[in-house]
Amino acid sequence: MSGPTVDPEKKSSTMGSRRRGRSGKTRPGPARGWRRWFLRHVVTIVVVLALIPAGLTLLYKVPFVHPLSTLMMRDLATLEGYDRRWTSLDKMGTLIQYSVVMSEDGQFCAHDGIDWAALNLVINDALSGEKARGASTIPMQTVKNLYLWQGRSFLRKGLELPLAVYLDLVLSKRRILEIYLNIVEWGPNIYGAEAAAQHYFGRRASELTRRQAALLAVTLPNPLERNPAKPSGGLNRLAANIEQRARKAGGYVGCLKP
Repeated sequence: MSGPTVDPEKKSSTMGSRRRGRSGKTRPGPARGWRRWFLRHVVTIVVVLALIPAGLTLLYKVPFVHPLSTLMMRDLATLEGYDRRWTSLDKMGTLIQYSVVMSEDGQFCAHDGIDWAALNLVINDALSGEKARGASTIPMQTVKNLYLWQGRSFLRKGLELPLAVYLDLVLSKRRILEIYLNIVEWGPNIYGAEAAAQHYFGRRASELTRRQAALLAVTLPNPLERNPAKPSGGLNRLAANIEQRARKAGGYVGCLKP
């Protein structure tokens, strides 16, 4: 004896109503639910990663906090170790400060973390197909060393910009330069001006001559290949130029006065 006949249209309607539930709204399927879960967690991770530099930058306002760079942490993780001797600006002397500023970021005291004029020139050159040149400021290099990775990358450069503006907003110019001069790489496993001065010239940073300070400054764009203790003719010429600029720094370094 056959059972009751079920109308296919009625069956479909019944199944649809079950999927919609009491509210009448369609419930998300497993695939859509998984996508929402994934996106929600990705957003959470991005927010947390963004808050880490923000929180650390506030912490770095404290003078006795001595930050580590990502390269220094890499050296620790690989058990290579590193040489870094934290030194305050007051004990470091002005020669290395002025030489690095005039070599790396002549508008350091004037901009708010980004040298927009220099950046616009770089963008225009890139759009014209010309060879790219650097426009990184000291705040941009500082956040790169503190929070980001090395190597050329449009993504990294894009992250540098807001971080550099935030760093310049939160920290004083003196504190930014102090951190930079204590974390920047000056050779394999050598970080900071004090360790570099003692490694290359056997003297403290405060005891450097004008030429030695200039040689250390022009080494920074390529510290793994340039040796300030054994400079090439080209490196000596660059150092002579920076030495003269540092002598006439004047108002360019006004923000570094105690």
